Amino acid sequence: MKYRKLGASDLEVSEISLGSWLTYGVGVEADKTRACVDRAFDLGINFFDTANVYGRGAAETVLGEALKDRPRDSYIMATKLWGRMSEEDQGLSRAQVHKQIDASLKRLRTDYVDLYQCHRYDPETPLEETMEALSEIVRAGKVRWIGFSEWSPEQIEAAFAIPGVERFVSSQPQYSILWRRPEKAVIPVCAANGVSQIVWSPLAQGVLSGKYDPASPPPADSRAANDEMSGAIGGWMRREVLEAVQRMKPIAAEAGCSLAQFALAWVLREPNVASAIVGASRPAQLDENAAAVDLTIDPALFARAEAIAAEIPRA
Repeated sequence: MKYRKLGASDLEVSEISLGSWLTYGVGVEADKTRACVDRAFDLGINFFDTANVYGRGAAETVLGEALKDRPRDSYIMATKLWGRMSEEDQGLSRAQVHKQIDASLKRLRTDYVDLYQCHRYDPETPLEETMEALSEIVRAGKVRWIGFSEWSPEQIEAAFAIPGVERFVSSQPQYSILWRRPEKAVIPVCAANGVSQIVWSPLAQGVLSGKYDPASPPPADSRAANDEMSGAIGGWMRREVLEAVQRMKPIAAEAGCSLAQFALAWVLREPNVASAIVGASRPAQLDENAAAVDLTIDPALFARAEAIAAEIPRA
């Protein structure tokens, strides 16, 4: 495994990190979760990402159980708030920041999280209130560093303009060879302010593994065939997307790797990316994904795949 510095923080995170959206505590049983977490440690993965809203606390709970016997300094834990936890609990108000961090810490069985992220922007709460509350929990020792997910460049810059508060060190955008929107403005703004990207869906919910045949139903053991996990992948299951992905497979073969490894290496070619979050329901999936960090791929091969992606009609 290789590691990169996370923005202006002192965290060195593995280039491949293990996420838990739609999987742990939701679509994947606890024993499989533990097997994947154990394999992550074997591979040198030290960075785990979750959120309070994943399974309404279930993902944090199962991760806390899987990690409870590990030395706390052997892993970096990131979680998030903003999503609806109950009829009364949602958003980034001061009250919610304090309430949700305490609940997350209890579920994760830890005294602090290394990275606490705003899952989305909250237009109902003044940004100053959110930033002051986040600063309070950092200074209380409950959180080491703070980040955000899917904020606009204007929202990011507004946060950095507030004096006397803790500064963000991470951004968590969707980013893949099929989804390059962050390159236009988010990555430049972040790079200028000591913020690294932690990428979610670098494999477009698994579509960039190449396992989905445009002419056949999805494999029975795949995310697309799982009632608990299939909702998010729907936008990528269009025939024109799947056909384009199939055209990328020979390019990956020319590079000497699987398409999933090729797609992860593509994401990691961006210097502002600190880590690519992958999901796994089986340890073998982590073995394949982790191998991407050792690849050296000719940029010309990336350019050919990018050209294919650029030809996909917009939905």
